[in-house]
Parts: sequence; C-alpha cells; structure tokens
Amino acid sequence: MLKQVQHDKSNMKNFLSNLPKIIMKKKKRLGRGLGSGRGAKSGRGTTRHQKGRESIPLHFEGGQARMVKRFPLLRGKGRNKPLKEKPFILNLGKLNVFKDNEVVDLNSLVKKGLIKTPANRMRVKILAGGKLERKLRVKVMLSKGAKTTIEKLGGKIEL
Repeated sequence: MLKQVQHDKSNMKNFLSNLPKIIMKKKKRLGRGLGSGRGAKSGRGTTRHQKGRESIPLHFEGGQARMVKRFPLLRGKGRNKPLKEKPFILNLGKLNVFKDNEVVDLNSLVKKGLIKTPANRMRVKILAGGKLERKLRVKVMLSKGAKTTIEKLGGKIEL
C-alpha cells in the first residue's frame, strides 16, 4: 500500500511540472492604504493636482489654450482649402466626331454635344481612353497619354 502512494506522488510531480506557465500579470492595486506600498499618491509621483487625480487628455495644458488651438494652420491645413471645380473628363475616342484638322475647344465641344452646359470657366480635360482616328488641333487640357497619341497621328496641341 505504501509503494502505491509513493507512485502516485511521483505521477503528481510530473503532472504539475508539465502544466503550461501562466503569463498574465496581476493588475497593480493602487490606492489601497499606506501599508500596501501603492497608497497615498498611487504611483503618480508627487503630483497633487488634476493630473494626479483623474485621467485627462494628452493635449490638456491646465486650462491654457492647447497647442492645436493656438496654431490653427496645424489643425486645418489641407482640410480647409477652397473647393476647386473638377474638370469635365472626355476620352479620346469621343473626339472622332470631329473632322480632320478641325479645332477642338470649349465652343466646338458644346456644338458637337459632347459638353452639355457652355460655361466660360468650365475646365475640360481629355484623357487617353478609346481610339482616335482623326488628326486634330486641340486647345484644351490633355493628359500625357492623350498628348502623345494626338501628336503621333499628326495633330497639334495649341494651349
């Protein structure tokens, strides 16, 4: 009977040593009396003011205007730009409506029905989408790809 008990103890020993280790740390118990070692100031140094009592935001400066408010450009730079009207985008393939050596500008685009509303300030940009089969004289903004294809076909860019 005695041997059997010793045998069980050795099995328990092996079993206990093979358990996984617990990694989680216990949370510090702050402010639980002077004897605990974490009483009085509760690990917040010697502060006795607002920063020592409650959690406050990082940008708080004791009632003084915070940095973000003092420098408005840092707060809104890039966000408060005036709204620019985006250009109306046309693909090269739609310019096949024009005849050879015809001028492409705002007025001609309105006449052909490619742009609905004629506006003096309206911006139009032609992108290199579709296949162009005409030799044109363009007086509108272009992308690099559109510029190269028009020049390959023998057209001119007049800006």
